[in-house]
Amino acid sequence: MMKILAHRGSSGTHPENTMPAFEEAYRAGADGIELDVQMTKDGALVIVHDAKVDRTSNGTGWVKDFTLDEIKELDFGGWFSEEFSGLRIPTLEEVLDWISGTSLELNIELKNGAVRHAGLEDGVVRLVRQYRMEERVILSSFNHYSLVDVHRNYSDVETAILFMEGLYEPWHYARSIGANGLHCYLPVAVPEFLQGAQQNGMPVRPFTVNKAAHIRRFKDAGCAGIFTDFPERAVKIRDESSVG
Repeated sequence: MMKILAHRGSSGTHPENTMPAFEEAYRAGADGIELDVQMTKDGALVIVHDAKVDRTSNGTGWVKDFTLDEIKELDFGGWFSEEFSGLRIPTLEEVLDWISGTSLELNIELKNGAVRHAGLEDGVVRLVRQYRMEERVILSSFNHYSLVDVHRNYSDVETAILFMEGLYEPWHYARSIGANGLHCYLPVAVPEFLQGAQQNGMPVRPFTVNKAAHIRRFKDAGCAGIFTDFPERAVKIRDESSVG
């Protein structure tokens, strides 16, 4: 069955990459959660997508220039709606502490591109192992050098390449760097690609899949999962189509 992975949590209805967004995805019946990890000035692993805090908080500046205490003072909910005012940024450890008590899977995107966070891979894997989540975690990144580092140092951890281009037979490339999955931008998930990946035993999980027609198409194509901002809607559509 195609798995429903909540993109930055239930980010269509809650402020992205916050505990309420993750908790809502769990309540909605998602199979897993996708989130983004960066590093603060003092080496803390925090859950935030953009390299700067400007869009999703009441602060300004680069994540890398804040200490954990400083970034914890910012409001990461008020930008979305007044209902969520005062939300603090979660750390990866806080999320792992919560999710380890559920059956949810976890996709951790290593945000190690525009800003290079030295030691990010090591820190993430160390925490994943501390919470014994190795069997439920996939590490993904647009920075494939990051994924190679993970594979070389922690070959037991599953990785997946993120990409937005119409690559030809990307399963060959993914295997060449030790990656186990293809996380592609929705428009490049053309039929030839989906069929070829399936024939070659490489799981595909497109992003970001919010429309009913796309959800049904990827289910019919045998995708391993989809990333969606609306997990409740996606779960309902997937389960209805499986009996309809």
